[in-house]
Amino acid sequence: MIKKKKIPEASIPTSSMADIAFLLLLFFLVATVIDVDTGIGLTLPEYVEDVNTVKVPKSRMAAILINANGDVLLDNKPISVVQIKDNLKRRIISKIDLPSNKKLIVSVKTDRKTRYNIYIQALDQIKQAYFEVRDEYSNQNFGSNYNKLVGTQQKDVQKVVPIIISLAEPETVKK
Repeated sequence: MIKKKKIPEASIPTSSMADIAFLLLLFFLVATVIDVDTGIGLTLPEYVEDVNTVKVPKSRMAAILINANGDVLLDNKPISVVQIKDNLKRRIISKIDLPSNKKLIVSVKTDRKTRYNIYIQALDQIKQAYFEVRDEYSNQNFGSNYNKLVGTQQKDVQKVVPIIISLAEPETVKK
């Protein structure tokens, strides 16, 4: 009898395939950057048990209202978000020479359906107004920007230009 030659079948070596898959998995786990939302950096006031209610005169208040459509009112007058900073700067500067209990309070109130983006833009404009006034004051009195001042000088500027922002609870939307 004549023996038939066996022709070896073509095959892909799979012995190192698991090693390669593991190395690729490890590479992508190490190389991938996971974006973590940090949220808004707000410092909440400390809890006080005995609270005395104090009436605040309207001259000390800057009321910012944002409705569900993104329309902004500053003291019941329509305004665009980018104009908030300039309007508040003038009012903050006008209160610099007053005692600390007479400083400007900015109250921000939104609708429950207000877009988050508009709310954040408004907060950014308010903080930017305070930061610019602090920089101007520190340049006039210390000859340097607020961020470059030493700790005691920064505290002096904070006493003269305190950041007072009141975030009011949004009202419920009635259907």
